[in-house]
Amino acid sequence: MIYRLTYLSDEYKVKGYLTLPYGTYMETDALEKYIQQYFKRNDLYVEEIACPLHQPTQAIQENVYPAFVYCRGGIGRVGSVRMTWLERFAQHGQVVFAPCYRGAEGGEGRDQFGGDDVQDVLSGLDWLTSLPFVDEQRVAIMGFSRGSVDAAQAAVRWQQKERHMRALIVWGGVANLAQTYEERIDLRRMLKRVIGGSTGKYPERYEARSPSALAKDIPCPVLIIHGQQDEQVDPSHGQLMIRRLQELGQPYDVQWYEDYGHHMPEDVHKQAIARMFAWIEQVK
Repeated sequence: MIYRLTYLSDEYKVKGYLTLPYGTYMETDALEKYIQQYFKRNDLYVEEIACPLHQPTQAIQENVYPAFVYCRGGIGRVGSVRMTWLERFAQHGQVVFAPCYRGAEGGEGRDQFGGDDVQDVLSGLDWLTSLPFVDEQRVAIMGFSRGSVDAAQAAVRWQQKERHMRALIVWGGVANLAQTYEERIDLRRMLKRVIGGSTGKYPERYEARSPSALAKDIPCPVLIIHGQQDEQVDPSHGQLMIRRLQELGQPYDVQWYEDYGHHMPEDVHKQAIARMFAWIEQVK
């Protein structure tokens, strides 16, 4: 079951997706009522957008499940949340939440590429872990591509709130945003617009958003997934993150795909997801 929902982040109404583990269900009205009561607002809505071919038979409230937060890549309509990915994640027994980030899919506010939009992830984590069927001690967060910028910050700030993050996954992820500015000439105009200027003008803003700079404060094991043939986020980002974690003595693991790029063929992607969740399950 996949639901598209509206929730609050700061003063903004933003969008996100909630996916229940395969075979489970929750009535849309019940989920909507829960979110409205949590935020004390009656203008937050939930719609069911996808249901498995086989009707779910188990009410989600009958058990407690781990949660997985998927921070999408791109900005705006580029790199939006992928429904097929949500389905694949949920087949591994997870309650999956994916924030769209402010300004996307009808949400209010403006995406700052790892600025105030990180609050959209944290606000989502707040209400997600308040759900009675979510185990707040078994929450992992994954950032794909640009999403690593939001996921790494969210993991650090979640720990600062004295909350537990089980694992951080950086998949094809940006490790150094200033490096991205230099490498991706096609993104420079957008980066200057959302961040407020170039790397020369505001180096500290690019640094503050970079997972490699945050590595010392990441409170959980990190899994780096990257394709050697990646032309959108150069493999050197993954290598930089590995070196930084090694220098700090931080726990990490690597799943490197020599023959693949930023996106993988369907069968390989499914196998990569299975490997990722197998790694999460062995994290203490």
